[in-house]
Amino acid sequence: MLKKECIDLTKIQNPVLPGYHPDPSILRVEDDYYIAVSTFEWFPGVQIYHSKDLVNWELLPYPLNRKSQLNMKGNVNSGGVWAPCLSYDNGLFYLIYTDVKSRQGAFKDTHNYLVTASNIEGPWSEPIYMNSSGFDPSLFHDDDGRKWFVNMIWDHRKGTNSFAGIALQEYSVKEQKLVGPIQNIFKGSELGLTEAPHLYKKNGYYYLLTAEGGTWYTHAATMARSKSLCGPYEIDPTNPILTGDKKKTDQLQKAGHGSLVETQNGEWYMAHLCGRPVIEDKCILGRETAIQKCYWTDDDWIRVEGGPDPSLKVEAPDLPAFEAKKIPNKDPFDEKNLRLYWNSLRRTFEGNWFSLTERPGYLRLYGQESMSSFHHQSMIMRRLEHFNTELETVVEFEPENFQQMAGLMLYYDTNDHVYLRITDHEEKGKCIGIIETKYGKYDELLEEDIVLPKEKKVYLKAEINRHLVQFYFKVEEGDWQIIGEKIDIGHLSDDDAEYIRFTGTFVGMAAQDLSGQQKHADFDFFNYKVID
Repeated sequence: MLKKECIDLTKIQNPVLPGYHPDPSILRVEDDYYIAVSTFEWFPGVQIYHSKDLVNWELLPYPLNRKSQLNMKGNVNSGGVWAPCLSYDNGLFYLIYTDVKSRQGAFKDTHNYLVTASNIEGPWSEPIYMNSSGFDPSLFHDDDGRKWFVNMIWDHRKGTNSFAGIALQEYSVKEQKLVGPIQNIFKGSELGLTEAPHLYKKNGYYYLLTAEGGTWYTHAATMARSKSLCGPYEIDPTNPILTGDKKKTDQLQKAGHGSLVETQNGEWYMAHLCGRPVIEDKCILGRETAIQKCYWTDDDWIRVEGGPDPSLKVEAPDLPAFEAKKIPNKDPFDEKNLRLYWNSLRRTFEGNWFSLTERPGYLRLYGQESMSSFHHQSMIMRRLEHFNTELETVVEFEPENFQQMAGLMLYYDTNDHVYLRITDHEEKGKCIGIIETKYGKYDELLEEDIVLPKEKKVYLKAEINRHLVQFYFKVEEGDWQIIGEKIDIGHLSDDDAEYIRFTGTFVGMAAQDLSGQQKHADFDFFNYKVID
């Protein structure tokens, strides 16, 4: 559960979903509100949050929780689930999502699927394949009962606009597939990089909300409308309706990729992604979700109150306060299943790579491939959602060679991570040190690893202060010892990489056994503490 203390129930405090929660799709069903966000290469797929007041939000069970729905082994960094769209019609929830297999260079392999459920908490169906022509798909339910699928079109050819427009095609519920002609209904505004289409209908107009400008500090939300579903669409003369002002350093940045919702009382709000840099444009928490209040003009255009810049505090709707379910931030691993905030990298929770039952009260990780692997990593991680945090765990681990490691990890992707790890050395024996991969280059940050006694629990701690982390360790009930210098973790961000990427920093526990013996490590607890 996100930390919510001293809340002003008359205000929405942005971001409402801090940390890596991008590409929000917001939905109301009667008195309940839901937001679905991208999860990329992290499993399970698609986070869905629930609220009744737009102020307090709780995490629900993930819809994509089986390998048959989402097989991401081998997916590239920042591949996997992009921009889900959540909708509802006639007693059924519809969830559209993309599984991105490749994304660098001219080509993008982007496969779009649909799953459904009668209950938002599942079970969700097996996926129905839709198309692969582009990403950011969504489903529009027209008032005549027909359903329409839209996605951006990716053009790989040299000398063309790669973001080639918005494709529209009808979806047949009976045939469970797309049918009829494919039409390019909107090629975008002068902002370019047109993506993330969402269709709405109001006062005789079809409204097409898209993201433009690229998911960077030029990001924006563009609105266009037409009397006909197939267009032509005219662009709002004040476009963009939402964007950020990079000169305002205390403002939410990267504002764009939005979706709209109308309350029971006729108020309108937009959920959108944003970012908060900690240093030099680096957003180590990733792209987050915020909500802005909107209104309609006399000539039927929608506007963001106080916009087009986003606000940190927004007037909440006139709705009863919602008490969201709390998930304790300290996990003693005494339950049969992982808590909802835990994730794994590319792989499902099926199989024998971890266990909560082989040693009750402990999380057991069996070491497998390295931090550079796109296939079989043994990590249990959660989002870093706050600028100032203290992380603590304790591990029992008796490595037998230098290829066996376990410990406390701060992880962005295969190219960027920092790791307080225990290993074995031919002469020293069991020892502890810090390793870092920065821009894909491996390094060891201590001159010499520190010797540890065998058969003893080792406590590990990290204190994160915005872009800096300090590691600590202690043996059994001894005193905490500082290990290494403060480390700049600005490279654990979307913004500090050779190529654009889209996730955020994760923290948690990991184990590797590069020898193939699958040496295990037992973690007794993990505590995520917010520092005010």
